[in-house]
Amino acid sequence: MQPQTDVFSLQNYLNSSIPSPYPSHFQISSPFPINGQNPNSFYGFQNATNNPQSMSLSSNNSTSDEAEEQQTDKNIINERKQRRMISNRESARRSRMRKQRRLDELWSQVMWLRIENHQLLDKLNNLSESHEKVLQENAQLKEETSELKQVISDMQIQSPFSCFRDDIIPIE
Repeated sequence: MQPQTDVFSLQNYLNSSIPSPYPSHFQISSPFPINGQNPNSFYGFQNATNNPQSMSLSSNNSTSDEAEEQQTDKNIINERKQRRMISNRESARRSRMRKQRRLDELWSQVMWLRIENHQLLDKLNNLSESHEKVLQENAQLKEETSELKQVISDMQIQSPFSCFRDDIIPIE
């Protein structure tokens, strides 16, 4: 920005762009009287006690600036809370979906294992029945063998031919 010759414009430029190193209850003004300023003020420093209206304005400005800053901070905090809440909801939703998927997989596995268990039980029952039949048949065959041996033994004793008795059929 080019330097301006108008003191009032220079004062507005300085006041608006450069932050003041002085406390807020001091007002900086030109050392020259402009538009009815008090010429007795010492190089632009004017104590706020001399001008209560300026004190209330600067107080209101700082209060409103602080209020705006606090409101902005609250808005930022609320936005962060809102984002965190949304993120937490999404995370919880994903967690519930994973849990449901795992539960479905486990139920599927339970059903498969139940079916396999029933099939194995049926197979076991069939084998048990077959085993029982084989045991019964084996017992029956042993009994028949014993009876036949007895018949052969009886036949050998009663047989007039002794040659058949020792050579052909041994008796146990």
